Amino acid sequence: MRFVKGLWKVLVGIKDALVLLLLLLFFGGLYAALSATPHAGGPTNGALVLRIDGPIVEQPAEVDPWLALAGQNLPREYRVADLVHALDTAAADARIEAVVLDLDLFAGGRQVALGDVADAIDRARAGGKRVLAYATGYDDDTYQLASHADEVWLSPMGAVLLTGPGGTNLYYAELLERLGITANVYRVGAFKSAVEPFTRSDMSPEARQASQALADALWEQWRQDVRRARPRAQVDPYVADPTGAVMRHNGDLAHTAREMGLVDRIGDRATFNARVAELVGRGHEAVPNSYRAVQYRSFLERNPLERQGNVGILTIAGEISDGETGTGQAGAATIVRTLEQGMRDHDLRALVVRIDSPGGSATGSERIRQALLNVKRRGIPVVVSFGSVAASGGYWIGAAGDRIFAEPSTITGSIGVFGVLPSFEGTLRNIGVGVDGVRTTPLSGEPDLLRGPSDEADRLLQLGVEGMYRRFLTLVSQARNLPVQRVHEIGQGRVWDGGTARQLGLVDQFGSLQDAVNEVARRANLEADQVRAVHFAPQTDWFDRYFGRLAQSFAAAPAASEPDPFARLRARPEALIARALGDAQSLLRGPAIQARCLDCPSSYETVPSGAAASLWRGLVERAAAR
Repeated sequence: MRFVKGLWKVLVGIKDALVLLLLLLFFGGLYAALSATPHAGGPTNGALVLRIDGPIVEQPAEVDPWLALAGQNLPREYRVADLVHALDTAAADARIEAVVLDLDLFAGGRQVALGDVADAIDRARAGGKRVLAYATGYDDDTYQLASHADEVWLSPMGAVLLTGPGGTNLYYAELLERLGITANVYRVGAFKSAVEPFTRSDMSPEARQASQALADALWEQWRQDVRRARPRAQVDPYVADPTGAVMRHNGDLAHTAREMGLVDRIGDRATFNARVAELVGRGHEAVPNSYRAVQYRSFLERNPLERQGNVGILTIAGEISDGETGTGQAGAATIVRTLEQGMRDHDLRALVVRIDSPGGSATGSERIRQALLNVKRRGIPVVVSFGSVAASGGYWIGAAGDRIFAEPSTITGSIGVFGVLPSFEGTLRNIGVGVDGVRTTPLSGEPDLLRGPSDEADRLLQLGVEGMYRRFLTLVSQARNLPVQRVHEIGQGRVWDGGTARQLGLVDQFGSLQDAVNEVARRANLEADQVRAVHFAPQTDWFDRYFGRLAQSFAAAPAASEPDPFARLRARPEALIARALGDAQSLLRGPAIQARCLDCPSSYETVPSGAAASLWRGLVERAAAR
């Protein structure tokens, strides 16, 4: 009888689970149908509204539908290609009379990505569209986009706060010493500063020299872009003495920004909306100060990117790993599978590889590079387009291209290899735990993370790093037609801006993704009217597509994104700690030998989740208590 009762409970549980699943599918489908209705029948005339309430990225990270349905606040990301396509389409659409940039919750982006969107804004203006930008506060990234608008609006309670690249990093040497943890480092190159946080308490002179040169170059590129877009903006005097400028205008931050030409008008939302209504017409009569608005998502659905083509665009974005990953991360297995699927699905005549990656696994980078070489062996030209970052493993992959395009503000180079293995002999000794064992060979139990790697294991790992570095130098030497010694001189892990990289011969010419498409089409003997570029995307099953789209509807602006400009500055230390934790997690849990750039700035920081964050939090608390 007890067995029958137990079986009945199991059957009831299965029944409840199936009912729950069916209800989830039903309400999910109902939600999708209802949310799709406005897109299909939304306004088609008026102002295209780009409410960018998240970061701009090359490839949005995959959103876990279960986390979304569980109520977690997930970030919404905007793909560069989608924004550029929407703006270019709007430029040629007579029904779109203006473009509104709503940047109140904009979470930033890397410089090349922002430059691509800014160029598309310029093309929209050249197409006769009036562009208006509005925000409560402008920081560097927000202002780079807004400066390309015809009218820049600022809230009366707002400010323009421009800081330029730079800042502090965290160094853990003393913390690790207190914890009894030894960071066993294997490296090649004077500038491979990725491992410095684990071996020093401050920045080395070599790292400081390289980082300062990179920051200065990026800042100069930003200033040049803003000067071209908005010559009347007195950026340099304002940045040199922001406090003095505000004091000269009676402490009014918004008034200061207007008087120095940084913004055109000061007004609240209602005033701004009324101004847009003057240009494109009133919206719903029942809504005061409304205007005829065409929402970005609905406009993009009516005007999708090309789905079939003869020029493929393969995006490699995020940290490079060996296995399968979702979008926004460059899992080598996923990238290769996506490339092979794209080759099968399209009548491909040429390939552009868009890279926006700081590197990662050396073996993963080599696997992707070999896949690209296989494409070239089939007689298909391959041109590489560097985005904001193409460093270390990202450059490793890029060396496979017939030609490399970059922008002056691209961060590239970092030709170097390193490895980090933590060992806990000091920790165990401090808490009175002994370690002992037996061996059958010199490498038995190695690398020993309890007693520390043996001398034999240390030598072997260092030789592995040096061998990988020689391979890196050789493939760059062959691809760039440079002597190995010359590659070593400009390598050693040093990071370069795109302008310097071109002078050094690491890239061929400046140009956008579209310039790379034009070049590869020329190499494939395609006429301009024959080119149909298509973005390759990893294939997913119906379940992931359906619930992934549903999850996007639940995605929200990042928690760190605030309209108040001072709140944005306040969030930077939190982002710094988040990045430090994420870097530590990637180094200590990633491949033993990596081709990765930690000097490369990130546009959007996330705190490591789960056990890793708890572990590091506990370590810090323990160190503080000693």
